[in-house]
Order: sequence, then structure tokens, then C-alpha cells
Amino acid sequence: MIDRTPLIRLASVSKRFTVPGRRVPFQAVDDVSLDIGAGERFGIIGSSGAGKSTLLRLINLLEKPDAGRVQVGGKELTTLSRRDLRAARSGIGMIFQQFNLLQNATVHDNVAFPLSIQRPRLARADILARVLECLAVVGLTEKASSYPAQLSGGQKQRVAIARALATRPAVMLCDEPTSALDSETTRSVLDVLADINRRLGVTLVVVTHELSVARTLCERVAVMADGRIVEDLVLDRSGDRLETAISRANRRGALAPAPSIEGALPVEARPVQRVEAPTQRRVGGLPLPQRSVHV
Repeated sequence: MIDRTPLIRLASVSKRFTVPGRRVPFQAVDDVSLDIGAGERFGIIGSSGAGKSTLLRLINLLEKPDAGRVQVGGKELTTLSRRDLRAARSGIGMIFQQFNLLQNATVHDNVAFPLSIQRPRLARADILARVLECLAVVGLTEKASSYPAQLSGGQKQRVAIARALATRPAVMLCDEPTSALDSETTRSVLDVLADINRRLGVTLVVVTHELSVARTLCERVAVMADGRIVEDLVLDRSGDRLETAISRANRRGALAPAPSIEGALPVEARPVQRVEAPTQRRVGGLPLPQRSVHV
């Protein structure tokens, strides 16, 4: 039974990015309001450059809105101090398209990483127990000592899911979680996510451009175009309502094929979340590699 009390509430959020050589900033998200209930499996779908990933990143403030309010679990994230925001983010897991695993760390250490950051006083025995618990959920207990290079794409994404579960989040944000996977592996990853929602009650917010993913996993879907939500609908079992909504948007040109944001903007203007660390720096016994994540 889904609790329809909003767990996530976005109120008139907007986000723009400055584009060098262009007078008018790129409007990635334009005055979007959205409520997502606890336990929902919610999808955000649209063409490339529609604003899907930026909207997702506004939920945990990886991107800070230029205007509007973001509320998760009753907390107004946009008003929190850095320390309080860091604590609030422990209740929001995130899964990325390209897995974002630490290549020089084992599967165990990858899953343990958020615990070492957010709960540094946790005993090693408790960390080990939680890591094994999360790996059991995704069916990879036997891979705890393996490195990412020894895993298939589907296994890497399942490790990323286990890592996102480590801090016992109420919300899991999934940014194109299956776009780098083949169809068979996609089905297995979607099964894992649905099982997590069903057994643990974790609210899923899934960005995808694949209709099949939205139909398989989501109960409710928002269709985005030009930074706005143009449709918000509950799916029937066949998914026909989603196809009808997208066809309707296509007819009015809202979802006409568009270049990806990478193609639409110069490199300097692409939204980037960058985490940098010197090679000698270690957190919780684990090295922090330098990496960039584009959306």
C-alpha cells in the first residue's frame, strides 16, 4: 500500500546554466512543481536535453536550484547548512549511468565507501555486516573481494545499487540506470530495483529515455520537454497511456528529436559534478580518485 503523503516535494524549481558566447542562459529546468509519495516508483522520461537528469539532481541538491524549494522527508533542503545537508543526503541514495565505482577498490570497499564518509564512527564489524547485507540484496555476496574490472556491466550496476543502499536511504535516485546495459541485463537490474522497492519500501525516482524501462518499473511517470513537465500520469499495465502521452507531446512538437545536452551546449557549459582529491588523500582507508560526472 503506497503512502501518498509526499516524501519528495519540488515547488517551482528552476535551474539555468550559463553558456559562453550566448547571451541567454540555457534553461535546463523551468518552474517545475512535483510531489512524489513514499514508496512510489516514479519515472521521468523525455528526449535528450529535456532536463530530466538536472531535475533529478535538484532532488538531492547536487545541482542547487536558482529558484524554488526542495523538500525531502519533511526537510527543506535548500535552507540547510552544509553539515545538515550532508546528513540529509545519507537518506538519499543515487545510481549513475556509468556506475561511478572506485576502480582501485574492491566491491566490499565500494559499498562501504558511503558508510566511511557519513558514519565514520561505525565499527568495522558493523560495516562488514551492512556491506554483506547490501550485496545479498543484489545477489553479489560472492563478489565482495572482486574489483570492478573483473565484473560485467550488470554486476557493476548492481554493486552501485548496493552502495546506494548502504546508508539505508528512504529514496533512491536512478539516472539512466540501464542505458549502458543490454536488454537481458536491463531486465535483471530492473528486477533488483523493483524488489528493493517492494521489500524495503524505498522510493524510486528513475530517469530514462526508454519506454520499456518506464513501463516495466514505474507506476507513475512525468514526461519532460524543454525543462518542463508536460504530462504527469499513472500508468496502466499495458503502458498505453504513456505511449499516448508521448505521441500527444510529439504531435505538438514538445518531444521532437533533439540533440543531447552534450551536443547542444559547448563543453564548458555542460553541467558537471566534479569530485577531486590528491592521489595521496584517503578517506576511511579508501583512495579518492579524481573524476567528473556529466549530465
